[in-house]
Parts: sequence; structure tokens; C-alpha cells
Amino acid sequence: MTGALPKTLALAGALVVLGLNAGCMKLGPDYQRPEPPAKIPAAYDQAANQSAIAIAQPDRWWEAFGDPELNRLVELAVARNLDLAKATARVQELQALFSQSRAERYPQISASGTGQRQRAKSMSLEQGGISVGAVETDSYNLAVAASYEVDLWGRLARLEQAARGDLLAAQETRRTVAQTVIASVVTSHLTIQTLERRLQVAQSSIEAYQRSMEFVEGRYRRGLTSELALRQARRALANAKAGLPSLRQDLGQAQQNLAVLVGAYPKVQPARAQPADYFKQLPAVPAGLPSELLLRRPDLRAAEHTLQALSARIGAAKAARFPTISLTAQGGYASDQLESLIRPDNALWNAALGLTAPLFDAGLRRAKQDAAQARYDQGVADWAKQVLTAFSEVEGALLTRREQLTRRELVQKALAEAVATQEAAQRRYMRGLSDYLDVLEAQYTRYNLEDQLVLTDYAILSNRVSLHRALGGGWDDISAAPAADGSNS
Repeated sequence: MTGALPKTLALAGALVVLGLNAGCMKLGPDYQRPEPPAKIPAAYDQAANQSAIAIAQPDRWWEAFGDPELNRLVELAVARNLDLAKATARVQELQALFSQSRAERYPQISASGTGQRQRAKSMSLEQGGISVGAVETDSYNLAVAASYEVDLWGRLARLEQAARGDLLAAQETRRTVAQTVIASVVTSHLTIQTLERRLQVAQSSIEAYQRSMEFVEGRYRRGLTSELALRQARRALANAKAGLPSLRQDLGQAQQNLAVLVGAYPKVQPARAQPADYFKQLPAVPAGLPSELLLRRPDLRAAEHTLQALSARIGAAKAARFPTISLTAQGGYASDQLESLIRPDNALWNAALGLTAPLFDAGLRRAKQDAAQARYDQGVADWAKQVLTAFSEVEGALLTRREQLTRRELVQKALAEAVATQEAAQRRYMRGLSDYLDVLEAQYTRYNLEDQLVLTDYAILSNRVSLHRALGGGWDDISAAPAADGSNS
């Protein structure tokens, strides 16, 4: 087949080849990672006793707690958490935007066809007068059009780089959301268990105060103790009972929060019995090299990909200040007979080259480039702050672990002394050597220390969650998202 249509298709193919090879010049800066805001030490300050070696953080770090119920909750949150679903949809949106920016670098080819029949009134002079009649005409048109913007200065290439940076940042943000959700589930589970243990301690103290009050009432009826002692015993019992509603309320709210995290209706369940030997001395988490934190934490990687996008947009804004070259071509056939439409003598075609150059815009394009540069500078400051915050989170978690372990030893010693003091106070009261207030004070101190021990254990276990998150621990299986090239990462 010969004619304008094949020629147009050939020209469109030439535009495609040109699109693949043009745009080698890219205006604007090529991205380079900024220098860290502070000198990175060889080892963490609060991990001086650990060897500074590269340690890969375990993906399923929560399994170290040895709690099958916790493992089930994490799996449920990964499948049903709404924040994670939103982050996944955001990645899909940016994947589409990246494909859109990539498509704009290639020629656009379209085809069109029309067929039309028209009836019009006609008049003609004949012998004897004017003849009035009607004429029907047919017209057919088939055309192919191609257009292409020559990316001479790399504007479209920079915009594609920016879209890719946005996509990669969204993928890392999704990993950050996944880590946050998992850490929240683990912490909520630990909070529920802690509140259930505190309720057990409170219930034990109520039972002890109840026995004490019954004992004092018996002595009061026999005239062996004063009314003051009886009032003090009743007050201690009532005060212990008054603490239960707040603990039950906190437990119910913690259960509701956990239900939302796993995508379930927020219901309240009765407190479960917790074993007395629940606390496990988990091994220390090797912190590894501080310099690896920049590569390990997804939020820092997301911030850097955002910087890459901002840097690319500087080049796009600069390229927009230069002339734009566009190529267009169109070819096809036009005829009043459908059967003879595709014939060489019915061929039509045109080709054009357009040049658009800014002559005067009152500094508009320059201002856009300056704004892009300023946004990049802001991004550098944000990235630097995130880096320092990340190091602070790791150092803080390491410091908290050391101090809370020390505190636990001291609380255990104080609790042992409190139990002994309570027993001594009861013996002295039975012999009439001290007031009952000494017994009540000893009881209060003991159960208060038992409650402090539960809270200290919670601080140690929840801080382990914070340390894993600060070091960039996660679960790569749930972080799979479309890669910037359209494949799975």
C-alpha cells in the first residue's frame, strides 16, 4: 500500500526513534546525598560495650517474645490495617503518575476516521424556468496524527526522575507505616497484658486489705484495738477498691485501640489471668554500625528519595526557561466514495516543526526555578533533622534499656524488703508493740512496689519495641510494592 498514511506511519516511527535518543542534555544539578548534619561515630554512645559490627535486623523481631497470640495479631494487622491499606493505595497512585510522566517523553500517535452524508437544496436554470431539487453528497476521511516534543534540555527527563523519586519515597513510606503499625500492635498487646497484671496486683491488695479489716474488726469487737485502727483499715480497703475502675477503663481503651489496629470492631473483653513468671530477660539487640542507619531505616530512605525528586524538579524548572521544539505530522485519505477512499490520488498529509521560546515573562520562569531550589533546600534541612532524630531515638532506646534494667533490680530488692517489713509490722502489732497504721503503711508500700515492678517490666519490653523500630527492623514481606520500573521490588 502506498500513499500518505504509510508515510505518516513511517514518520511516526521516526519520531519514536528520535524520542528514544533525544534529550541527552539534562539541565540542572544531578543529585548527590548531602553530608550528614553531624559526624557519625564509629559506635553508638550508649552501646559502648557492644562490638560495632554490621548487624542485620531480624524482620520478624516480635517473635522473640515467644507469644503465639502476638504473632497472630501482627499477621491480622498486616492484612487488615487501614493505614497500611491507604499507604498501599498511595504507592499505586504514584506508580500510575510515574508511568504517566514516562509516557510524556514518547511521541503521541492517534487515528481518526469520519463518514458523513449530507442532503442540500439545489437550484438550476432550465428552459421554461428554474428547477428546484435536492443533492446528496458523501464524504469520508481517514487520518493518522503524530506529535512529539523534543526533550532537548531534559525537562521531561527531569520530571520523570522526580516522579520516580516520589514513587520510591512512597514505597519507603509504606514500609515505615508497616513498621509503625506492627510496633503499635506489639506495644498495645504489651499494654493490655500489663494492665491485666496491674489488676491482679490491685485485686491481691484488696483481698489483703479485706482480711486485715476483718481481723481488726474482730479485735475491735473484743476491745483489743481502737476505733481509729478500724477506720484506718476500712479506709485502706476503700482506697484500694477505688483504683479498680481506672485500671478497667484503661484496659478497655487499650483493647479498643488494638481492635482498630487490626481492623476489627472495638470491643472490650474481661481481664485474663496472667502468669507470675511472665518476665523474660531477652538478649540485647545488637545496634550495629551507626552509619548503616541511613541505609536501614525506611523513613530516612524515603526522605532521601524525596530529595532526589526535589533536585530533579530544579532541572525541570531550569529547562522550562529554554525554547521548546515540537514535531507534528498528519496523513490520511479523503474521498466521496468509500470504496475508493484508500487511493494515492485521495491522499492528504502535512508535517510541521514548532519552536516556542520565552522572550519576556517578567521573571516568572526564573522565580519558579528559585522556588524549586528553595524547596530542595528545605528538604535538605528536613532530611538532616530526621537523621539526627533517628540517632537520638536509637541512643535513647539504648539508654532506657540500661537504666530500666538497673531500676528493675532495685525495685525487686525494695519489694523483698517491703514484704519482710510487712511481716515484721504484723508481728509487732500482734504483740501490741506498734500501731496498726504501721501495718497499713507496710502493706501499701509492698503492693505499690509490686505495681512499680509490673510498670518497670512494661517499660523494658515496650522499649525493646522502640529499639527495633529505631534501628529499622521491619517485615520485608509486607513491604512488597510495585517498583519504579513496573516490576515487583
